[in-house]
Amino acid sequence: MTFRKGTYMNYLAQIEALLFVAGEEGLSLRHLARMVNLTPTALQQQLEKLAKKYESDETSSLCLIETAGCYKIVTKEIFADLLRDFAKAPVNQSLSRASLEVLSIIAYKQPITRIEVDDIRGVNSSSAISKLMALGLIREAGKKEVIGRPNLYATTDYFLDFMGINDLSELIDVSNIELVDEEMTLFDQADFSEEAAELAKNDEMV
Repeated sequence: MTFRKGTYMNYLAQIEALLFVAGEEGLSLRHLARMVNLTPTALQQQLEKLAKKYESDETSSLCLIETAGCYKIVTKEIFADLLRDFAKAPVNQSLSRASLEVLSIIAYKQPITRIEVDDIRGVNSSSAISKLMALGLIREAGKKEVIGRPNLYATTDYFLDFMGINDLSELIDVSNIELVDEEMTLFDQADFSEEAAELAKNDEMV
């Protein structure tokens, strides 16, 4: 099935897709209205429908919230304990290459917004950022004073601890990093893929 922007039958799907990609930064009512070609009033009605859809669906872990004028798709409060346990899990579990790329970029270019990370990688990084936040490797570091005031991200003190360094100036030299296959374990490797570090390094030259 092909969806077309602005058709009544897929407004909810369009809104859901946009909010999913926006991640924890969310989208304002005005921005959403412009993207789906609806008036703010009509969009508000669609958002209420989406919220009720999530609320009534016991098989869904998601809900729609509004904070600081932005709408976001988040997990339901009932899953808080489950997600808290996940966040406390040992960090020496394998991270995907995508997560390691994002961690590398944030470490070398912090503070940085998710959109800026996306620009460097060329793909959306919302999922990787959420996982790194849950593991305590990165944190929100304020807002960038631009339109939309997106979140800034930086590494945590915990990141320094398991890397075995006192401050960010001791980060390993890019030239000494070895590329590994598929997945790497943070405690087993120097923890930065050569590709990701080069992405961050090359971006500074642009």
